[in-house]
Amino acid sequence: MDTTRLLVVGAGAIGRTHIDRIRRTPGLALAGIADPSDAGRALAESLGAPWAPDHVSALDRFQPQGAIVATPNPQHVPMALDCLARGVAVLVEKPLADSVAEAQQLVDAQVRSGVPVLVGHHRRHNPINQQARQTIASGKLGRLVGANAMACFYKPQGYFDMAWRREPGGGPVLINLIHEIDMLRFLCGEIEQVQALASNAVRGFAVEDTAAALLRFENGALGTVLLSDTAVAPWCWDFCAGEQDQYPRQDVNALFIAGTEGSLSLPDLSLWRYLGERHWHHPIVREQRTALKADPYKRQLQHFAAVIRGEEAPLCSALDGLRTLQATRALLDAAASGQSVTCPVSTP
Repeated sequence: MDTTRLLVVGAGAIGRTHIDRIRRTPGLALAGIADPSDAGRALAESLGAPWAPDHVSALDRFQPQGAIVATPNPQHVPMALDCLARGVAVLVEKPLADSVAEAQQLVDAQVRSGVPVLVGHHRRHNPINQQARQTIASGKLGRLVGANAMACFYKPQGYFDMAWRREPGGGPVLINLIHEIDMLRFLCGEIEQVQALASNAVRGFAVEDTAAALLRFENGALGTVLLSDTAVAPWCWDFCAGEQDQYPRQDVNALFIAGTEGSLSLPDLSLWRYLGERHWHHPIVREQRTALKADPYKRQLQHFAAVIRGEEAPLCSALDGLRTLQATRALLDAAASGQSVTCPVSTP
């Protein structure tokens, strides 16, 4: 297998996660690190990797086959556009952009250039979600009627020492809940309408600490979402899916999908349905399923390499990233206005 050389732009927490997985995955090589900080330069030196203070010089000097943009949100689109201009495939961390308009700009540029863009909604690469998607597509749940996603966890006070995390745009809706929104889109289909409420009653910051939303999917199903980063609770994908070792794993579920023939809970992949006639006086049985445990970040990078080689289409394209951002922004808009918000159908 040929080695795919990847540049990592941004050496913060998520950038370091990608660097770690690149170095531990056969067929991938770290082409270099672009980060203006002393810490970024020190990391590159410690790994014996090429370093550059900015992404432009790194792209021109290191000639990577692909680049990973893991920088603050406002830099995502400008950096990705620079990659496309050089014919370099790019994996952009979520959210794709700060605004829907910026995301649309990148979607259009990708179509014009033909250079692949992958968006870093890594949960799509988790075998649990992929098996759940296959189960739904098989018809075992019948027609989907509803879904419930919970993202309740507690962020310690030190997390908010960085001022941007206390301001609009730095709250848990765009930082955390966007993952649940993308999972719901991946499993249940497009979201066409959102109603929501948000609160900052606990911390009193300018940004939300709790939010609840009602979603309408294009297929007619309804969804509910509850988010709080000030709740001591285990109902959170990061806690129960076992994707990252820094979170102690809890034996609970965080996502529930209901259909006319059966229902599914995640991440345990329990399928609930009647063996005979559907009747509320009859026993409902649970079929326990298992999925291969695998690192979704590593699988995402392997997929990115296959996309670069032209062997696979992006599992989460720029258009997917735009539509997830649209639905997430719609939640914030609905909470601010008190009105239902419709998600327009975005196309290149």
